[in-house]
Amino acid sequence: MCEHQPPCPSAHSAGHDAARTVASHPEQGWSLLCNGVLLFEDTGELLPDGQIIAPHRPVTAAR
Repeated sequence: MCEHQPPCPSAHSAGHDAARTVASHPEQGWSLLCNGVLLFEDTGELLPDGQIIAPHRPVTAAR
């Protein structure tokens, strides 16, 4: 899917969320990355094969 040089990381690589954004819909809370990954504002992801990656926001330390 990616035609950039160097190519974006594939949807199944460790750094897949570093791919370029090709469509952004902040009013709906999602973006489509060049590698086909849907990235949601809550940090959840949907891979092109339908695999769901649960939200993974950083955990803050309690004081």
